[in-house]
Amino acid sequence: MKGIPRPPEMDPHVFEDSTGLENMRQLVQLRWIAVVGQIITIAVVHFGFDIHLPLREMSVVLICLVAFNIGSIFRWREHHEVTNGELFFALLVDVATLTAQLYLSGGSTNPFSFLYLLQVILGAVLLRSWSVWTMVVITAACSIGLNFLYRPLAAPPGYYIDGTLICFVLIAALLVIFITRINRNLRARDARLADLRERAAEEEHIVRMGLLASGAAHELGTPLSTVCVILGDWRRMKSIAADPQMLEEIDEMEAQVMRCKTIVSGILLSAGEARGDSPVETTVRRFVDDLVTEWRDTRPVKEFEYANRFAHDLPIVSDSAIKQMVHNVLDNALEASPNWVGLDVAHEGDALKLTITDQGPGFPEEMLAQLGKPYQSSKNKPGSGLGLFLVSNVARTLHGSVSAHNRSEGGAIVTLTLPLESIVMEESLADGN
Repeated sequence: MKGIPRPPEMDPHVFEDSTGLENMRQLVQLRWIAVVGQIITIAVVHFGFDIHLPLREMSVVLICLVAFNIGSIFRWREHHEVTNGELFFALLVDVATLTAQLYLSGGSTNPFSFLYLLQVILGAVLLRSWSVWTMVVITAACSIGLNFLYRPLAAPPGYYIDGTLICFVLIAALLVIFITRINRNLRARDARLADLRERAAEEEHIVRMGLLASGAAHELGTPLSTVCVILGDWRRMKSIAADPQMLEEIDEMEAQVMRCKTIVSGILLSAGEARGDSPVETTVRRFVDDLVTEWRDTRPVKEFEYANRFAHDLPIVSDSAIKQMVHNVLDNALEASPNWVGLDVAHEGDALKLTITDQGPGFPEEMLAQLGKPYQSSKNKPGSGLGLFLVSNVARTLHGSVSAHNRSEGGAIVTLTLPLESIVMEESLADGN
């Protein structure tokens, strides 16, 4: 089977998740708005107000901005991690094009010079501290330079006041649109980080329980072996050998002891300590059939409805973790519904789907809302509620999922979905493709 992939180490200079990429895409959209806004403004000023503008030079600047934005679309179309430096460079390009347009249209006498404030505010939202202050210095230098270096603009009286009002409305509208989207990205990032912290806490809890279970398995090995020896001695005693009922009870006791030893061996195997047991190659159908047979033989189930509809069988390596996961769900179903339990195995798409059904009282609504969280149980026993928690974590490490809902006619349904690429041998998948 494939190993569980480890998450990549996070570079402190790279945004932790897709937030940086989403912010870059917002800048690309904002740049398209700037292009359209510049075209409209230039057309209105030149043709509507009859103010002569150097259309050829300003068009070249616009073409360069459009080319840069098209390149950004291709660059960020695929999922990439966006660094602070890349966002900083993108904003510098916007500052450069704004400076060029202002130079060609009156310099600091152009009321749209206040658009520098928009670049500074965007930098304060998106960039690290040193980058923001660098942006402040650069925009301030450009603004000061435009007081001395610019092409004069022959504008009628009142032009500056009207232009300032339009610039204010434009900046306010763009900030509302952009900041709203950025805040949405940040909230999504915070939610993802909270989920990662919760998963880290759950995994630490699992590690502690694994250490405890491994230690308990070591401690239980000796007394279980002693019980096996004692039961063997009892079986050879003449008084017991002559009593069929006693022999039957000893058989039952030996079967339960062997079940305990199997569980202990499975714990040690999962902990990587049972090195003498080699992994066994099998198939999906046979693996599920074997785990069902073992569960049925060792549990007091009255009626068990089992259907294995996995059509195209595929080779796998026997995994005790998956077996224990399915046994755990079946045990919960049997405890809730002693008279009837159902298991349906299907091959749906690229996944193995196991559906466990019972006729018990079903899950409380609050438990369904917190499915897979530790200590969520309706049994009201100390330490209960870890079964589905462990099941959910095993499924998650295999990139699968666990879902549950109550049946309208009574009882509950738990569905385990495991991607075949996580459990099937890679060679068979390649042959299947």
